[in-house]
Amino acid sequence: MFGVEPICTALTSADVPIAPSTFYAARIRPPSARALRDEDLKPIIARVHKENYGVYGIRKVHAALGREEVLAGSRPVARCTTQRLMKDLGLRGISRAKGPRTTVPGTGPDTRPDLVERTFTASGPDRLWVADITYCRTFAGWVYASFVLDVFSRRVVGWQLSRSLRTDLALDALNMGLWTRQRDGHDTSDLVHHSDRGCSTSPPATPNAWPKPAPSLGRKQRRQL
Repeated sequence: MFGVEPICTALTSADVPIAPSTFYAARIRPPSARALRDEDLKPIIARVHKENYGVYGIRKVHAALGREEVLAGSRPVARCTTQRLMKDLGLRGISRAKGPRTTVPGTGPDTRPDLVERTFTASGPDRLWVADITYCRTFAGWVYASFVLDVFSRRVVGWQLSRSLRTDLALDALNMGLWTRQRDGHDTSDLVHHSDRGCSTSPPATPNAWPKPAPSLGRKQRRQL
């Protein structure tokens, strides 16, 4: 829609001076030595990744290229180059690492009944809350997140984050939901709080500062989210 000169003029007025000759020079400039080497390495990287059933990551593909000196050329292939070209090709390895467990069975006795019976419906707000715990990877490590959801409104009424899977994690999320609803003037006396049978929801995970909701536990333990 716009030519080269108007675009360069607009960039120059924004204190980004670029001459039109720069654009035309880039169009006729021959490929650099790096670009030519990349074109030679890409089919080799794709072949190495395919021959190893698509499970090799950057580290193993880089090691394999180091063993194929004839195909990869006399110069060694840098790890950063392998990473950059694998990203351009959309290739990645398969990790054996498993995420942490969010549902660990409690060891103590628990007689709380299942008041929901997998009927996750409610006639109004603050009648049935369901709770669960998930996890996410961060630069600081695994972080556990506890959520409490109102079944009727689908609103997250309470949440809490922690670096450890502790009972207070689920309790803090529940306390946050109760405090928020009581502050807004809502009645939670008929509330049922439902969760799975994990150690993080074992007694005494019930609030003490306000009326306690009716506890409910699922019959079967879920493995994880």
